[in-house]
Amino acid sequence: MKMLPLSSLPALNASLNAACTFFLLLGYFFIIRGKIRWHRFCMITAFCCSTIFLASYLYFHAHAGVIRFGGHGWIRTVYFALLLSHTILAVVIVPLVLITLTRGLRERFAQHRAIARWTFPLWLYVSVTGVVVYWLLYIATTPIWPT
Repeated sequence: MKMLPLSSLPALNASLNAACTFFLLLGYFFIIRGKIRWHRFCMITAFCCSTIFLASYLYFHAHAGVIRFGGHGWIRTVYFALLLSHTILAVVIVPLVLITLTRGLRERFAQHRAIARWTFPLWLYVSVTGVVVYWLLYIATTPIWPT
């Protein structure tokens, strides 16, 4: 099996974050309409996108190292503020997603809803800002690759 080139992984990771965002929003759409089966499918799919993202992200940074932001001026402050909030919440969201998903799959719906009210917006923020961070780092500015 041929591996993707290392340089293509950031775009793959952004695509996985975008797919996660799509399935989170679609899952929300379904649950407010009472379509539990479709909601479950979307949320499990969002979880799979996030899991594959995490594996790919860790693989990329284990092999590519730190990629330095190449932007200057006010965009640099915006980038690092966004990156900081994204990174902190990305760590926080992992146990929240696992607990929320477990409660839903075990049909503990009252407990599931109670934590999902926090998990959903935080997970959505992390997946959206993941795409924005990618765009700022790789599209809007030139990244500085390690030497």
